[in-house]
Amino acid sequence: MASFKVTGGKRLKGEITPQGAKNEALQILCAVVLTAEPVTIHNIPNIRDVNQLIDLLGDMGVRTRRLSESSMEFDASQVNIDYLESDTYKKKAAALRGSVMLLGPTLARFKKGRIPSPGGDKIGRRRLDTHFFGFMKLGAKFNYSPEDGGNYEVDASSLQGAHMLLDEASVTGTANILMAAVLAKGTTTIYHAACEPYIQQLSKMLNRMGAKISGIGSNLLTIEGVDVLHGTEHTMLPDMIEIGSFIGMAVMTQSEITIKNCQIAELGIIPDVFKKLGIKMEFRGDDIFIPSQEHYELENFIDGSMLTISDHPWPGFTPDLLSIILVTAIQAKGTVLIHQKMFESRLFFVDRLIEMGAQIILCDPHRATVVGFDRKQTLKGIRMSSPDIRAGVSLLIAAMSAEGQSTIYNIDQIDRGYQNIDTRLNAIGAKIQRVD
Repeated sequence: MASFKVTGGKRLKGEITPQGAKNEALQILCAVVLTAEPVTIHNIPNIRDVNQLIDLLGDMGVRTRRLSESSMEFDASQVNIDYLESDTYKKKAAALRGSVMLLGPTLARFKKGRIPSPGGDKIGRRRLDTHFFGFMKLGAKFNYSPEDGGNYEVDASSLQGAHMLLDEASVTGTANILMAAVLAKGTTTIYHAACEPYIQQLSKMLNRMGAKISGIGSNLLTIEGVDVLHGTEHTMLPDMIEIGSFIGMAVMTQSEITIKNCQIAELGIIPDVFKKLGIKMEFRGDDIFIPSQEHYELENFIDGSMLTISDHPWPGFTPDLLSIILVTAIQAKGTVLIHQKMFESRLFFVDRLIEMGAQIILCDPHRATVVGFDRKQTLKGIRMSSPDIRAGVSLLIAAMSAEGQSTIYNIDQIDRGYQNIDTRLNAIGAKIQRVD
């Protein structure tokens, strides 16, 4: 199994460009199944989860043509829907959490969807109830068979628009229901919909394909069903999680870097939360310049109480960056409570940070208190393993700022979400060796 050997204490300098957004890519790629006409997609990240989904689409009969390193054309005119019944499909789809978003498009266009229990991160339970609740509201029949690790099936001779109030603002659930509803008869309203930029991008793409979606950017989406969708061209946003990771990385290593082409207007509250840690940054057009910072001091709330940073559904702070915030706070001046509300088990990686010397109190599975060093102490390098994508990069940041050498095992988890991360960071001064 591959690992990273990281030599800490190296300061970075230069420019780095974020990849296309992973979470957006998984939705957009599934949406190509909705039309028989060619769809061209730009800024596709070259990462494991995305490449696995592209392979899965190819196995289903979607023809692909690479136009450049990050652009591809997809032609879903000859999809073999019977492939969903095969053992090969079940095995491949089970290894990829994003495959769940094939349910909506295949149900809408081919009247059935199949998915095994999906894999992905070990960050707690990610239930699929919201997805199936929406499909059933549209008139689909749902069946779960526990054989072979569990298989989910949805069938519908026709889908009928309906009003629904989601039990949670699930991003993948909203995307799935949205893709099913665009070809349903009549009008669908989705209240308590997720409104992340990923959903906004998907909605805009579907509208260019001929869908009629209104309320984009709000938690109430209205979809007037159409008979057919057409081809289109779509460019994905830069990955906001990678941008946040680079901000944290720059500060922890006292580096001076410029993050290029960030589309700052789409980052929402993310820059403001990093500023609460005392981090200085300059917006230069759509670039973010991070100066080298010896010290940075955590803000308190106006009444003097200790800062708490927690995750919320968009436009609140994304849970994917909470582990980055936590590791960045290690060298800040002050104390902060990190409250991970949306997922279980996502804070357990702090045990490794404590082993490196960080002053962190894990209060419970959802809360951790970080007492910052203010650079008076340095983390020390250790051997550790990456439990999930975001924790993996948080550990990488810690290792890059530590004294001595660290080894990070299970880096396949990092490769799932970050494109050639070692090569790109080494180009601006890091010392990361990939060992197969």
